[in-house]
Amino acid sequence: MEERIGICALNLTELEQWFASRQEPAYRARQVLDWVYRRRATTVDAMTNLPAATRRKMAEEFALRTLEPARVTGSGDTTRKFLFRLGDGALIETVLIPANPALYGSRSDRRTLCVSTQVGCAYGCRFCASGLAGWTRNLRAGEIVEQILRVEELSGEKVNNLVFMGMGEPLANFAEVMRAVSIINAEWGVGIGARHITISTSGLAPKIRELADQPLQVRLAISLHGATDEVREQIMPINRKYNVASLVEACEYYVSKKKQRITLEYILIENLNERPEHAAALARVANRLNAKVNLIPYNQVAGLPWSRPSETRQQHFYNALLARGVTATIRREKGHDIDAACGQLRLQTLREQTPAAALA
Repeated sequence: MEERIGICALNLTELEQWFASRQEPAYRARQVLDWVYRRRATTVDAMTNLPAATRRKMAEEFALRTLEPARVTGSGDTTRKFLFRLGDGALIETVLIPANPALYGSRSDRRTLCVSTQVGCAYGCRFCASGLAGWTRNLRAGEIVEQILRVEELSGEKVNNLVFMGMGEPLANFAEVMRAVSIINAEWGVGIGARHITISTSGLAPKIRELADQPLQVRLAISLHGATDEVREQIMPINRKYNVASLVEACEYYVSKKKQRITLEYILIENLNERPEHAAALARVANRLNAKVNLIPYNQVAGLPWSRPSETRQQHFYNALLARGVTATIRREKGHDIDAACGQLRLQTLREQTPAAALA
């Protein structure tokens, strides 16, 4: 039997067409989507307001769940990482991050989910674990959307903020990511507002421009990590194709189209990008774009040579940005005790599953 279609990959119009082609009323599509996204049915049989014959047809063609939890880890600060196994056996990671009381108050119900868009990554950022085991394939839209449903089921918590900052480069899987975003944003879908959705990129300048031309007002974050070509090329090979100047120009285009501030993500790595001159260069870029800066102390990855600066050096860098008029925050880490940096849990699991002889 052919592989069943993940129902989370379909939009309202496509489901209406599916029912119409089988001489069924179009309103069945909304009934199905209500079961999927509101009542969170996990089987077609649970959709009791559909005729039994209709449910049999659907069960033959559609799968309500294509992701299976392989491992779940939690930490003292309640950050949780979910390792999912896809239908083809590949592994991806999704991270649930609680609100930061310093930013949102102790009673905030903000729950941010960091989703993956690819199995592995082909862009080879030298501080990141996602690409260490190579790139396998793009995720389908349904596999992206389903990460939200599965995490909510497993955690019992409602996700209300979404970041495309997990495994993979979202803009390298542009069509499927845009399809997923439209389903996540739709009133008949997950129902997360566009301004609560952030797409991150390592710097695919042409795709940033293409994203700017999309109608949805999603937010954009740039994984910058170096504000000069000299620094950025040491850790981000993509800078050889799209250098800092071309990236900044693409960001300016995005800002002009969307009329919203972007965020510059900047991992602080000891003896690489955290000296005063690096802060000055970053401030020049941030001020030119009127961008916010999110400073992230490096999260240690086994097998990589990088380390984080001391808290004193982190604070000096932060203060240097503030002195130059930059809006900045330091992301105090959550999940260090569960290997929450991108790709770490997947890499650890793959190593555990690989025979020792293959690693020799």
